[in-house]
Amino acid sequence: MEKERKWICAAVAILIAGIVTGMTIYRQSVLVEAKVEKTQEKLAEEVLRFHVLANSDSEEDQQLKMKVKEAVIAYMKRELPNAESVEETKEWTGSHEKELEEVAGRVISEEGYTYPVKAELTESYFPQKTYGDVTFPAGEYEALRIEIGKAKGHNWWCVLYPNLCFVDATNAVVPKKSKQKLKSVLDEEEYEMVTATSKFKIRWFFFGGE
Repeated sequence: MEKERKWICAAVAILIAGIVTGMTIYRQSVLVEAKVEKTQEKLAEEVLRFHVLANSDSEEDQQLKMKVKEAVIAYMKRELPNAESVEETKEWTGSHEKELEEVAGRVISEEGYTYPVKAELTESYFPQKTYGDVTFPAGEYEALRIEIGKAKGHNWWCVLYPNLCFVDATNAVVPKKSKQKLKSVLDEEEYEMVTATSKFKIRWFFFGGE
């Protein structure tokens, strides 16, 4: 009888410990999720992203997509080299949609295609995405969106302001100037959360990141 009581007490203790641990993990996950959401909302106000949709997933259409994005980025760097704010970048982009379409259209034509192209400043949902050593939470962001042809293929994205557009995003390192602009609009924990070396980042991935 005494042995049975000990077993019951041990089982109850394990159950209580499990419940307490589960509640603690749940509370932490809720806090992390709320912090990620708040950070995403602040970032959305301070960045302009770039979204290019290919006509299809064929190898040729995907290659064309990359040539279009390279031409558009080169054009913007040449025409808008020293943008000092996201507002300035958005204003310029919104007033030059026709010119951006022409840049993309020339590339499409030179490559031997007749696809129509559309460029517009719009709000779009972006999944969680890492640029060099900075990760942006998933959510709604304003973006320059370029659609090629039917726009049914895999897309490509980066950040126009601050400049996080890389030829090789996997191995690139974010420029210090761009990081400083992000740091100026986020608090210390938020900034650490979106950088690759943060302890908070580990909790973010554990509780709900990709």
